Amino acid sequence: MVTCRECEYEINQATEICPHCGADLTSLPGELATPTKKPTLGKILLRWGMLLGVLLAAMWSFLWFVVTPRTGNITAEAEGNAVAAIHDVYAQLRSYADARGGAYPSDLEQLGLQVRQAAQLAQSDGYQLEYTPGPAEADGAIHNYSLEARAGNYGYRSFYVDTSGVVRATKENRDATSADPPVH
Repeated sequence: MVTCRECEYEINQATEICPHCGADLTSLPGELATPTKKPTLGKILLRWGMLLGVLLAAMWSFLWFVVTPRTGNITAEAEGNAVAAIHDVYAQLRSYADARGGAYPSDLEQLGLQVRQAAQLAQSDGYQLEYTPGPAEADGAIHNYSLEARAGNYGYRSFYVDTSGVVRATKENRDATSADPPVH
């Protein structure tokens, strides 16, 4: 057994750190550790300034990329997208009817990807597109329909179009109909 050179307790000879005082017994007693300089006030302020700059940059990045501000007239933008979606679906319905002798589809799924994308655009702004085919006539084909873009947000206009191609709108809290004024 040997004694610790710091606290003078008896310890095992193979011990590298004294269990009583925590002294490092691997270095020789004559070795002096190089003294560490205390940082100056300028260095301390520089470190804190850099840390503060990184934190502010992180917060600014969060606000810039995650919480993007919407500018402009949100209502007009949403209504414009709904009308654009109605025009896209109307154009696809006309194309379908022209190719099939004036007959319209029983649902919008038959029109494909472009109509789905138009419906998704309207839905992203709070609108629900609803296609209502008319009854099948004597030849078994559907020759009229109505298409509505219902606003999910109070205060937004609802839109309506039929085979005439005139888009109509209402600001009232109801579905638009063929009796409403046309959109200009």
